Amino acid sequence: MARPVDESGSLFGEETPRPGSGLSDPASPEGLRRAGKPAAHQPLAARMRPRSLGEIVGQEHILQAGNLLPRLIASNRFGSLLFYGPPGCGKTSLAEVIARETKSRFVRVNAVMSNVAELREILAAARRRPEAATMLFIDELHRFNKSQQDLLLPDVEDGTVRLIGATTHNPGFYVNPPLLSRSHLFRLDPLKPAAVAGVLRRALADTERGLGARGHPASDKVLGDLAVLCDGDLRRALNALEVIALSLPEQAEIGEKELEIFARERRIRYDADEDEHYDTISAFIKSCRGSDPDAALYWLAKMLAGGEDPRFIARRLVILASEDVGLADPQALPLTVAAHHACDFIGLPEAELTLAHATLYIATAPKSNSATLTLAAAQQELKAAPVQAVPAPLRDKSGAASKQAGHGKGYLYSHDFPENISGQAYLEKPLTLYTPKTAGWEAKIADRLARWRELRARA
Repeated sequence: MARPVDESGSLFGEETPRPGSGLSDPASPEGLRRAGKPAAHQPLAARMRPRSLGEIVGQEHILQAGNLLPRLIASNRFGSLLFYGPPGCGKTSLAEVIARETKSRFVRVNAVMSNVAELREILAAARRRPEAATMLFIDELHRFNKSQQDLLLPDVEDGTVRLIGATTHNPGFYVNPPLLSRSHLFRLDPLKPAAVAGVLRRALADTERGLGARGHPASDKVLGDLAVLCDGDLRRALNALEVIALSLPEQAEIGEKELEIFARERRIRYDADEDEHYDTISAFIKSCRGSDPDAALYWLAKMLAGGEDPRFIARRLVILASEDVGLADPQALPLTVAAHHACDFIGLPEAELTLAHATLYIATAPKSNSATLTLAAAQQELKAAPVQAVPAPLRDKSGAASKQAGHGKGYLYSHDFPENISGQAYLEKPLTLYTPKTAGWEAKIADRLARWRELRARA
């Protein structure tokens, strides 16, 4: 829910604190956080949140001195911002730092828990206090529906609030175009293991906010391994470090054994029907198309570990068999269709072997997209030129009316001619749409077509 707090700690337009709110009390958890003194019960990731732009690690591509975002923050002359990136990359931390450095009234909303009534109340309060420079941070903005996002537009447009939206989903698909066009979009990347390990080291040494009072030693290798296991998610890494530390006596070393349980329980970040799903299947398809069996098997393993439906993967392999292998290896299509059927009646985990078999076949097969190109050329011809009539010799001659009209008259039966080439034209206006590739089986097709052209010319 929203936690609207300004520099004095008051809610919305209140000049005096509400009794029992806990938000204006300097000793409250919120007050401690704003003062840089974290509450002991907070998770380590919350206690170690950056307090200034200089404390934010990673994201050099947007935070390096001289780049657009630092200049906007320094001048305090910007409208709304959208931060797009995976979990634990620093979107919320960056929003809090921006509010602190611009001395803005910071209102935080989680789109999962919020509703239209709450948004109306927050926006009305911001209108009553235009001098407070309200900064509205909406976490998981993609969870807001169109009407909720549209509700923000008037106040964003006239500057009543400055919106900072955070999302793990592609804004192009999940944020309304009018709101997207009124915002600066910044993409945040997963943090590199070295950056995560550096923060873990600081957390072990920090006696005020971190675990320094417990005195746990840990080697660089252990912290580096933990960072790798967390896939660029700093929040997850810090909270994992805290769980491991609290499971040990004070002063005990955090070693390889302490990572084993966490490593066994590691989960791949893979959300069905969301960005990770689409990005990973895209990488899988492009690896197969690019004839890289190692990459193709890696992305296959990731999808299977993430719980992807094996039938979905099998369907993509069937499409690849025609779209990218095609006539270069005609066996690719029946093999992938068989793999799809096998996934249905075998099921997991055994179907993983079937998918690996089909994936390796597609990735190592010669490639031809001639079917794709030829179909596109035929479709373009239909759009660009008048539709050709079926030549009379090729028309169906069934029925008295068809025979009376001369349908089928003059048709040359191909099997009556050498190599089944009669020389008859099958279009009123000849077209060249298919150009065979020279890979695999299709090279033989190219030779065959060249021979047939000679026979037609003689006929």
